[in-house]
Amino acid sequence: MTNRQIILDTETTGLRVEDGNRILEIAAVEMMDRKLSPPERHLHRYINPERDSEEGALNVHGLTTDFLADKPRFGDIADEFLRFVAGAELIIHNAPFDVAFLNHELGRLGLGRITDHVSGVIDTLAMAKEQFPGKRNSLDALCDRFEIDRSARTLHGALIDCELLAEVYLAMTRGQDSLLIDFLGDAGGTSDSAAWARRAARKPLRVVVPDAADVAAHEAYLDELDKAVKGSCLWRGYEPKTAETAPA
Repeated sequence: MTNRQIILDTETTGLRVEDGNRILEIAAVEMMDRKLSPPERHLHRYINPERDSEEGALNVHGLTTDFLADKPRFGDIADEFLRFVAGAELIIHNAPFDVAFLNHELGRLGLGRITDHVSGVIDTLAMAKEQFPGKRNSLDALCDRFEIDRSARTLHGALIDCELLAEVYLAMTRGQDSLLIDFLGDAGGTSDSAAWARRAARKPLRVVVPDAADVAAHEAYLDELDKAVKGSCLWRGYEPKTAETAPA
């Protein structure tokens, strides 16, 4: 079954929806089975928020009232947006912020809440805090941690932030299972059995068995560890194999 996810980000006129702030930019980048769709399958819209941005927010996104004056209002793009995200799983960094603004905009139009239209919401900030407790987990910090190039991000923009977040999300979730999925996905559409057959045909890994000199050096090292812990170190529970005791 195809797993459709949407990486989503918004820019707003201010930080608090309670103060009447509105969405002025929205971007939604499609990802199918952990692979980004081509740009024509993404949604990116500037929106006339029908009010000025707060100074702090304007310094972050740089989208002026004059620039946004001739852009569609949220009500003009709401149906298009809901059709695009329908049934998908949303991936958002600091999801409560964006969800609150989306719920506000949809509520004004009598269209319910965003969770009425999607299968679920993943908060990558919450994920990052769990994986890296006590560390900075902003989008910039995560890009640096995973060595993702963010040189094109001079101001906050919904589309560039979505593209960066997609890479961050893939990096944070690339465990053994996903590596196997990526491997099979790169097999050009071949069946799982064919892919496994190729793996089985590979030559076995070479096992290097320590000789007597290696074992003696290892024992000397363990003796030093024993002195350091004033007892028997953990590695004493493992019996190394020598060339003489290894199976033929």
